[in-house]
Amino acid sequence: MKNIRNFCIIAHIDHGKSTLADRLLEFTQTVSKREMQEQLLDNMDLERERGITIKSHAIQMNYQFEGEDYVYNLIDTPGHVDFSYEVSRSIAACEGALLIVDASQGIEAQTISNLYLALEHDLEIIPVLNKIDLPGAMPEEVSDQIVDLLGCDREDIIHASGKEGIGVPDILAAIANRIPSPVGDPNEPLQAMIFDSQFNSFRGVEVIFRVFNGTIRKGDKVKFVNTGKTYDADEIGVLKLEQEPQKALSAGNVGYLISGIKVAKEVKVGDTITHVDRPTNNMVKGFEDVKPMVFAGIYPVETSEYEELRASMEKLQLNDASLVWEPETSAALGFGFRCGFLGMLHMEIIQERLEREFDMTVITTVPSVRFHAIKSDGEIMEVSAPSEMPEPNKISHIEEPFIRAQIITKAEFIGPVISLCIDKRGIIQNQVYLTSDRVELSFELPLSEIVFDFFDKLKTISRGYASLDYELIGYKPSTMVKLDIQLNGEKVDALSAIVHRDKAYEWGKRLCEKLRELLPRQMFEIAIQASIGTKIIARETVRAMRKNVLAKCYGGDITRKRKLLEKQKKGKKRMRQVGSVEIPQEAFMAVLKLDT
Repeated sequence: MKNIRNFCIIAHIDHGKSTLADRLLEFTQTVSKREMQEQLLDNMDLERERGITIKSHAIQMNYQFEGEDYVYNLIDTPGHVDFSYEVSRSIAACEGALLIVDASQGIEAQTISNLYLALEHDLEIIPVLNKIDLPGAMPEEVSDQIVDLLGCDREDIIHASGKEGIGVPDILAAIANRIPSPVGDPNEPLQAMIFDSQFNSFRGVEVIFRVFNGTIRKGDKVKFVNTGKTYDADEIGVLKLEQEPQKALSAGNVGYLISGIKVAKEVKVGDTITHVDRPTNNMVKGFEDVKPMVFAGIYPVETSEYEELRASMEKLQLNDASLVWEPETSAALGFGFRCGFLGMLHMEIIQERLEREFDMTVITTVPSVRFHAIKSDGEIMEVSAPSEMPEPNKISHIEEPFIRAQIITKAEFIGPVISLCIDKRGIIQNQVYLTSDRVELSFELPLSEIVFDFFDKLKTISRGYASLDYELIGYKPSTMVKLDIQLNGEKVDALSAIVHRDKAYEWGKRLCEKLRELLPRQMFEIAIQASIGTKIIARETVRAMRKNVLAKCYGGDITRKRKLLEKQKKGKKRMRQVGSVEIPQEAFMAVLKLDT
């Protein structure tokens, strides 16, 4: 056990984690030259296209150092703030972490937040200064930032370049020397933690776990403590590039377990695995509970595909435990699910994965956050969709969730960043200069203001330099109203939104204008109205397509023409009462892209 090292790689998005992981795999000859490709661990098409890591990936390497054989279990983690739950799971399974900082960009918000996560779990941190071969690299300045942040010595920082392979031997040596070996007793009762799982359509659910105490052998009867289910360990093994079956895995190791689990719900990430005949009394305390920030409805385009969508969501939840969902119905869209996501990028990724991996075409409704409606009798109602909002006369007030946002930016962008946050009803709390050129701003902001396009706008006004990290701080009273959209007097519940009263008029007006562009013209006139309660605050009209009924009426008296037009008018009126308006998918998505 003294030669096992479990470590993860943490960094801000795009600081070169995956590239550095590639070099470590090459150097330890875990992967042959023939199998090597860039971003080897990002095996989802979506990850490769976007150049981001979405899932944590575990892989085992063997390394000879000073005449001894070491086993390195590496877990590569995502860097985007939306996937911080994945990071917290990886950290719970490790003893050490490589903290990677881009030498040309310096420390960013997510670097700090991931670092605090790792320090809370008492991980040994190895700072790595990556991309030192870039012409814009500032190794001296960034080293100072790392020393300030970590309180380490300058000599502890390893200079590296994932692309060129500089500094990789130093990193491998530092892992052996600095990261402690796992503690645990192979002879104790089995105590292992599930930190990931995935669905294989041939073999059922594959569970990925870390053993803290005891030994698990092939064929053992094991029990998942939370769900209380028992299974036979049909196959256990370690994760190299392919799965490698083993006879036994003892304390300190990371591996996989296949036991023919068919039902996705039976595997809970964070659960403890133990033996049936000699169970452990200690549950493993893993990682924080997932807190969904953004809620949206996902509906199948064909109502008949509802059950298929449910099965797809269950399989997806195995692979991404931060997805939370429950069934709901909508008058406009039929049966579907109300889903909780960690952010807008997470929502986009889930939608794409449903379409690619499971061939589901889905409609997503307007994202919202979870409000508290305080009724007149003091009862608190949780409202995560506009349709759940009680009538205004039954509510005493509404509370909305607030977050504390840390934004790190260059000094020259302070003005635009502050004005953006104030425009989003934010209150500035603090302003600290980390260096002469980098500022950390703290704001309190309503979560509902930042779910739509806050992150994109922040990146635009700071030319990509500002970085954001946020945490929920609680609920505060606020004047929120439910804005309804009506088409020909009928409310479309999928387009409703809960907005702040000061912004309701502008929001309603923009939405009506956008819908006028997107709704296809019908043979009858369509009135698009935005209303708060019974009060209409904005209206647009989609004109009817006009059929030329006068074509056959050449010459003759004007009254004949009038008669024909009157007849047409009546027909149009009747058509409007019977005809329903088809809303294209773009219209539901339009709300997300309302630009001011």
